[in-house]
Amino acid sequence: MNILEYLNVKGHVTVHKVFDDGNEELVYDDHNVIVSGMGLALASFFGLSGATSILDYQIDRFQVGVSGVTANEVTSTNALFGPLSSSFEYTGEFGDILTVSANQFAGSFISDTVWYGKIPAHNMTRINDRSVRYTITLDKSSCNDLTRDGSSANINELGLFMKNPLNILPNGAPILVAYKVISNIRKTEDFGLIFRWTITF
Repeated sequence: MNILEYLNVKGHVTVHKVFDDGNEELVYDDHNVIVSGMGLALASFFGLSGATSILDYQIDRFQVGVSGVTANEVTSTNALFGPLSSSFEYTGEFGDILTVSANQFAGSFISDTVWYGKIPAHNMTRINDRSVRYTITLDKSSCNDLTRDGSSANINELGLFMKNPLNILPNGAPILVAYKVISNIRKTEDFGLIFRWTITF
């Protein structure tokens, strides 16, 4: 039995479109995959072999991507397949997502610098003794009209990342801990998106 099975870590994500009048439209609702990175991070925590600061074990960043397919939704997934490639793809000219760049620990290697959206502390909510909900908001100006290779691209994959559990690099090497492929969403300035992602330990 691995540590994820022992701890029975689970996840669930909902996606809502949000309109100017405040109304929300549910467009996706399903469990997510807790990936092997979570097990590695928790093993480092309990084994006292990784980072020494509890802050490095926070799930405090996310990625959205455009190349998700259901076949890739497996526990061995260690990176998004088409993550947004710049701060501008996240924010556009007027979006209010806070972005950061860092390397990424992706299984057996450390990637080049990639971009993440930050999850503000006030969007991390303790639901009960075992569950935390992460609320990720893409405002109307963010992640709009994405393209890949000159063609329109839809948001269809999401990832949650732990900050720096393995303490590999001075500036951190986040690790993917939860992954989800969702239905294609063509993001435009007509609406915002809210992802509510609950992790139960």
